[in-house]
Amino acid sequence: MVEKVKRYLTGDKVIWGVLIGLAIFSLLAVYSSTGTLAYKKMGGNTTYYLVRHGVILLAGFLLIYVVHLIPYKYYFQVSVLLLVISLLLLIVTLIAGTRMNEASRWLTLPGLGFTLQTSDVAKMSLMMYLARELSLLQDDRGNFRKVMKTVGVPLLLTVLLIAPANLSTAMILFMVSLVLMFIARVKIRVLLGMVGVTVVLGALALLLALATGQKGRITTWQHRIENYLSGNEESGENYQVQQARIAVATGGLFGKKPGKSTQRNFLPHPYSDFIFAIIVEEYGLVFGAIPIVLAYLILLFRAGVIIRKCERTFPAFLVAGMTLLIVTQAFVNMGVAVSLFPVTGQTLPLVSMGGSSMLVTAFEMGVILNVSRTVALGEEEADLTERMEYAEGAIEGGH
Repeated sequence: MVEKVKRYLTGDKVIWGVLIGLAIFSLLAVYSSTGTLAYKKMGGNTTYYLVRHGVILLAGFLLIYVVHLIPYKYYFQVSVLLLVISLLLLIVTLIAGTRMNEASRWLTLPGLGFTLQTSDVAKMSLMMYLARELSLLQDDRGNFRKVMKTVGVPLLLTVLLIAPANLSTAMILFMVSLVLMFIARVKIRVLLGMVGVTVVLGALALLLALATGQKGRITTWQHRIENYLSGNEESGENYQVQQARIAVATGGLFGKKPGKSTQRNFLPHPYSDFIFAIIVEEYGLVFGAIPIVLAYLILLFRAGVIIRKCERTFPAFLVAGMTLLIVTQAFVNMGVAVSLFPVTGQTLPLVSMGGSSMLVTAFEMGVILNVSRTVALGEEEADLTERMEYAEGAIEGGH
């Protein structure tokens, strides 16, 4: 049985273990946090959202398995096309997307009722594109004009298209992109110049929106920052934070036990944005918070191991970009739950209930596992070649 699992689940076994562990937490937490909601809205069927989430989670694992078998070289070839398609989707979303809370973040697929958060697709596509271009720019890392043209313009365009509806995602994407460029050894002065250009463009866009009266979500951003700094408990955002604090505080070291959460009845979106608070409330610091944090840290560490084994820059940058996106989003989500950051609306990757976000994250994990699989196969082939050469030498020596 173990041999069969090893045969099919190739790639980094530790990462596979992390994925399975997070999936178990996800199923338990989603079932607990949606039980009351399902009972009220689904005529007493408390397992409705659990089954729905389980199907999506299973589809995610199937996607991981399929993608981890696809050679990463194909992403080098299609990355430009994927980025262009993503930018077009972002534009369509801004113009005709499904609106919620004054933000247009989703495209609803006709006839299916499935919503696609196009910023997730854009993030993944941009990481592929950056990995490609940074691997081609190794001889021009200090050329600001060339770096700005090939990397900076697509990055800024993507960020500016995401920011009006989802500022936190745009900021995370920009920060991760800068870190990836630093890993790719782009000169510091080039990075600082890119930051300066971004700040100027952002300020001009903000002034233009205020001057034309098209405030959009600017007021929402302002209120969130003000409420976070002032600690105003009467605001909607701070109400969420207060309920999350109660969940974390009452969880203590060992939690209230699975299914015993009380804050799920008061906390908005306990199954997505604040699922970490529910996990801590039910499983405590020891069995909930620490394992979840360690899971993402282990993922980051194993990605570093894979990167060090890569002989080419493209797969190394690909793994770095994908991993940084997932881990950064995870720590932002957990930071919001414990009041380190203002409310952002970021989900906990691979744990929160979701549709397109879960599938996109699964695709990213599949890419990471493919690179680790390719690296491992390369090492095995190298060991086999070395053993064959040694055997041939021994035979010749015998003669």
